[in-house]
This record gives sequence, structure tokens and C-alpha cells, in this order.
Amino acid sequence: MDATLLLNVEGIKKTILHGGTGDLPNFITGARVTFHFRTMKCDEERTVIDDSKQVGHPMHIIIGNMFKLEVWEILLTSMRVSEVAEFWCDTIHTGVYPILSRSLRQMAEGKDPTEWHVHTCGLANMFAYHTLGYEDLDELQKEPQPLIFIIELLQVEAPSQYQRETWNLNNHEKMQAVPILHGEGNRLFKLGRYEEASNKYQEAIVCLRNLQTKEKPWEVQWLKLEKMINTLILNYCQCLLKKEEYYEVLEHTSDILRHHPGIVKAYYVRARAHAEVWNEAEAKADLEKVLELEPSMRKAVQRELRLLENRLEEKREEERLRCRNMLG
Repeated sequence: MDATLLLNVEGIKKTILHGGTGDLPNFITGARVTFHFRTMKCDEERTVIDDSKQVGHPMHIIIGNMFKLEVWEILLTSMRVSEVAEFWCDTIHTGVYPILSRSLRQMAEGKDPTEWHVHTCGLANMFAYHTLGYEDLDELQKEPQPLIFIIELLQVEAPSQYQRETWNLNNHEKMQAVPILHGEGNRLFKLGRYEEASNKYQEAIVCLRNLQTKEKPWEVQWLKLEKMINTLILNYCQCLLKKEEYYEVLEHTSDILRHHPGIVKAYYVRARAHAEVWNEAEAKADLEKVLELEPSMRKAVQRELRLLENRLEEKREEERLRCRNMLG
């Protein structure tokens, strides 16, 4: 089929290589589109930049979700399932491709898989990098050029047909998801399913962190989200205590207290972690701080101090026995 302008969009030409089946799918907001793609330069060799089939798994995007390379949504929504088409896209549509490509390559190499679908600042992001870590992408970034995309549309799923991950929810949906995830985490914690509970708390934290990036730091809405985040982090730390991951607890609680030195629960949770790794002085200092800030917690503090003293006495007794055995 001869190349034709696609949907009167400037700077795009489409050639159908293999016809699709059925009617044009219903590309509603929130629909998940699965496809294979190959990206090539427009040189004589049609140099391949990326190929999802070589990576071994297809690509997914969510319609209406501000995907980094917005032109792909335009291309995909012109296609039928099983269709294979070649698209020539002018430079006005391909400027951010090097950033997307870098993220996809990192994901294929087993690096942070969230980076490619969370941060979508487009051109603003592009100039934040001195190098992308790949010579061909650095060249593309310095000299943007038209690109060819060969796309095979595999599947289009309505939002109700698949499990939506928290990263692809819109802002309103993220805020609605947080109390649900929080409550589910609490339920799992009470059942002793600490790994699953910690995952729920983490999901909720990711939602709130994403929302927080859209607010001005230290202003009212930002602080409101920060308070919710800290509550969830401390719940997450309770799971870590149960999993005996004490040093991670110390890291998270200390980070909270650096920014918010008045959070009583953070001192209390950190004190328990200090006690578990035999930091006697630090544990006692944190428990004293708990009493100073919240005198009504005296019973809980006294209980922790008794537990600490008992454990320390057991440790001293073990050391005495070990010394006697060595001398004996």
C-alpha cells in the first residue's frame, strides 16, 4: 500500500504491511495496548535502533496516560489487531525517543523497571542528561532526526479486562487507591503475612510520592501527602521488624526524623530496631525521646526497656558462659 498521510497529522506517514482483523478497536482512556515495535533510522541501511522482538517481550502502553512518546498513541489508535504497519515520523515527533529508548534498554538489562513509565517530563527530562550511556542514543539526542517505526498491534484491553498497576492510575485514582492499599496492608499484617503487607504499603507510598512531585515542597498539600507517606513508611517498617530487617528500619526511621524530628512513632520504631542490633545507648535515647514527646506512652516504653534489659542480661550471661568454657 502506498504511503499516505495518517489522519491528517503533520509529519507522519503510514504504510500498511499486513492488514489487521475486525473493526478498529475501542481505544478508550485507560485501555492497555500491547504491541511489538522496531525503530529504525531513515538512512540507506535503515539502521535498527531498537527491536522489542529481539528483547523477547512486547511493549504495553495505557491510552491517555501521558506516555513519554506521545506519537505512539496516535500511531496505535490508527491500527487494527494483528495489523503490521510502517510509520515514518518527522523530527517534531521523535525528539524524546532517545530518553524512552534508554529506559527500555535499562529495563531489558534488568535495571529499574519503573523508570521508563513513571517520569514523563519529555523534553525537559531530555536535557538533564550529559550522556544517556549509549553512543547511538547520544548521537540521536544531539541531532534529532526522523525515525521509522514498524508496529505490530497484538491486543487492546479495556480497563476492566486487566489488573491495573498503581503507576498507570491517574491522579484521582491514585488518591482513591491509597486508603484501600493501606487497609489491605493492615489486614495482611494482622494475619502475619508481612511480606504481602509490606508490598501493599510500598504500593501506596509510590502512589503518594508520585502525587507529591506535582506539589510545591513544604506547602499545605505537599505536607499533607508527606504525613500520609510517613505513616505508611512506619507501617512498612513494622513489617521489616517482623522480617528481622533491622538495619533497613534504622535507615527509614532516621530519614523520617531528619526531616520531621517530632514524629513519636518513628523514635519508638527506631528504638526497637536499635535494641535488636544491640545498640543499647541509642535504643534508650530514642525511648527517652518518646517519653518526652508523648508521656502517655510510659507503659509501652517501660515494657520495651524491660525487654531490652532482659535481652542484654541474656547476652551477658551467654558471654560469661563462653568465657568460662574457654578458660575451662
